[in-house]
Parts: sequence; structure tokens; C-alpha cells
Amino acid sequence: MSDAPSEAHGHDHPKHELSYYAKRIYAIRDLLLEKGVITEKDIQCQIEYQEARSPANGAKLVARAWVDPAFKARLINDPKRACAEMDIDAASINEFVVLENTQKVRHMVVCTLCSCYPRPILGRPPDWYKSLNYRQRAVNDPRGIMREFGLVPSDDVEVRVHDSTADIRYLVLPLRPEGSGGLGEDELAKLVTRDSMIGVTDALPAATLK
Repeated sequence: MSDAPSEAHGHDHPKHELSYYAKRIYAIRDLLLEKGVITEKDIQCQIEYQEARSPANGAKLVARAWVDPAFKARLINDPKRACAEMDIDAASINEFVVLENTQKVRHMVVCTLCSCYPRPILGRPPDWYKSLNYRQRAVNDPRGIMREFGLVPSDDVEVRVHDSTADIRYLVLPLRPEGSGGLGEDELAKLVTRDSMIGVTDALPAATLK
């Protein structure tokens, strides 16, 4: 497909018109560069840092916890230290809590006020996590939400909902899938989804990798 602009009306139309706020951001950036407050390298380093923050970080933590009981204990008791061991920077999180799922207890995370989220561990929050619908229903009907994500806990399983705040962030440690005993960390990490670390569903089945 050609990238040439349309001339159907006798003049060109830009494909992406910057918003007022985007133009302000670029203007501020250019001014900071001009004044020497920041450099192009500073900007690139920050971009790379932001891009490195993704659910892959959380998946690495979970996979290591599944294969190393001592690490799992450290992850639960001192999450920031455990993150540092894996070269994951969680220093910006004031208080970080890891919630371990069991056969009898499932944890689910929400932020009822806005969209507080462990970004260094999981990257950007999904749109549904920020929606008013999820924020309300997570408290009133957590099992209903889980069902929509394909998880149907039995009646004897307790579902606990945890409300994130500006001071505290949560990470759910999902159950290790059955039949994954022969998998290495890298393979196990592929079974750990963002949604399973929020707690709305379980990790992927081991058969996914076959």
C-alpha cells in the first residue's frame, strides 16, 4: 500500500495530527534539550527503561519461584530483594506484596480508586484493569470476573480481593500448572501470563508448549 498522502480534495492531509498536549510535550522536550537540562542519550535511556518494564519481568520471578523453593520464600518475604536478584528494579514501589495462590485460596488484585499497578513488574496495566466496570465488579463479583477469563474456582476455594493503593502494589504468584515438572525456567515463564499475575485466571496449561 502506498504511503503517499491523499490528494482527493486538492490538498494533503497528515496521517497523524498531534494533539495539543502532545505538541506541548514535544515543545518542552525540545526546550530542555536546548537548555542542556537533558540530553538525547537521557531520553533514549528512559525509553529503554520503560520498554524493559513488561509482564516478562513478573514471569521470570514466578518461573524462578516455581523451581526454587528458597527463592520463592525470599520473593514472598522480601519481594524487592528477590527482584534485585533477578536484575529487576522494584525500588520505585513503596510496598510490594506477593500473594501466593493455593489449591484452597485464589487472590485477585484491583485498584478501586484508579489504576495503581506494579509497573516495574508487569509493565502498563491493561485497559480492562483501569475500567470502572472491573474496579466495581472485582469487589462485588470476583468469581464472575474469573469466569469471564476462563477460571471457575470450586465452591470450597476462597477468593480474596486485594485493593492496590498509591503505597502498596501486589503480584499474584499463580499455581504451577500440572504436568510442567520437566520444564525449565524459560519454558515455565512462557506459561505465566499478565492476567494470571493479576489473579483473574491461572497460568497457561503445560500442554500449551507442545
